[in-house]
Amino acid sequence: MTHPTSGISRRARLLSAGLAAGVLVPLGAAAPAVAAPAPTVTCTSAQAGLAAKLTKDITAALKNRKGTVAIGLRDRTTGTTCTLRSTTSFDSASIVKATVLATLLWDAKKTERKLTERESDLAHAMITQSDNAATSTLWRQLGTGKINAFLKAAKMTKTVPGSGGYWGLTRINAADEQKLLALITAENSVLSDNARAYMLKLMGKVVSSQRWGTPAGAPAGVSIHVKNGWLQRSTHGWRVHSIGAFKGGGHDYTISVLTHGNSTMNYGVTTIQGVAKAIHKDLAPRASAGGRYVPTDTPREAFVAVPGS
Repeated sequence: MTHPTSGISRRARLLSAGLAAGVLVPLGAAAPAVAAPAPTVTCTSAQAGLAAKLTKDITAALKNRKGTVAIGLRDRTTGTTCTLRSTTSFDSASIVKATVLATLLWDAKKTERKLTERESDLAHAMITQSDNAATSTLWRQLGTGKINAFLKAAKMTKTVPGSGGYWGLTRINAADEQKLLALITAENSVLSDNARAYMLKLMGKVVSSQRWGTPAGAPAGVSIHVKNGWLQRSTHGWRVHSIGAFKGGGHDYTISVLTHGNSTMNYGVTTIQGVAKAIHKDLAPRASAGGRYVPTDTPREAFVAVPGS
């Protein structure tokens, strides 16, 4: 005797069962896509407990903050590193000026010459006041050929100079900015000791209205060397960045914080300074609140020329 369902296909039986249960079973449908987890802060350290504390406190500083944030931290003293979105690309804005100066000094070293008085004046204005005209002059003098040659020597392989003279649209990431800071702060074959000392000297003399960002919360007695930048465009809102080198109190460390998608410049500054305060506090927990660096509450930077966007 023939079974009453033997002539019914398996597909029809499954569909019938699904309808009887009050649901429609999609046959052969792909499983719903699962969103990739958001990047998280990753820290390592030779000092017991420090990596976990930094991970926790940096994560807390970023809680509920909007926009995209990339972080690089290295402390030579404790063998500590932290990263977040280290390979994400951003428009550089004014922090590329540190790369411009490094290129100028690297190029001068190749011919064993000192900077001219004119070059020194331009470099001083470019770093301490973030002067755009001075930057444009040095950018044209060097040309992207020399800048690319320096980037290759520095192994900053993901940094791409802005085209058409728009140096503020150079593409950067936190990993490459940390490589640059490492060259500035330790002996190496790319930058001479005199060049490194000169760069640190200028980054230590940045005008007060531009000493915001990564220095926030640095303990008293720690030397501060900083270069910041910001840029507003129709996409990704405000780019706000800060790189800094710090030494003293038993530590020797560098911090890079890059951001975009900020609603205002001050929003980005606040995000960066929240991260910086967490880092400085964890590296120097015994410093009193009154002995920590408080940046200006009216941060300023020079407007960077960009094409219409």
